[in-house]
Amino acid sequence: MTKADIVAEISDKTGIEKVQVQATVEAFMNEVKDSLAKGDNVYLRGFGSFIVKKRAEKTGRNISKNTTIIIPAHNIPAFKPSKTFVTKVKDNVDVK
Repeated sequence: MTKADIVAEISDKTGIEKVQVQATVEAFMNEVKDSLAKGDNVYLRGFGSFIVKKRAEKTGRNISKNTTIIIPAHNIPAFKPSKTFVTKVKDNVDVK
């Protein structure tokens, strides 16, 4: 499902114009990105959490040149689904 599909679904279900839904979805995503960039986590009860994970400095290898490189410590965004989210996804899997 793409962002356009999400906008179309929300528009169909709520009767709100696609342009307004598009603006709202974009604003939501920008707020999540801005919060994570500042180091603040975003918690959505019943859905999940967008969190900032810290990766420690580590040694890597450039195998083409056979050299070691230092990968500095950095932050990465991550998503942790809520228990209800996980349960819903697990229960709706078709087993073949």
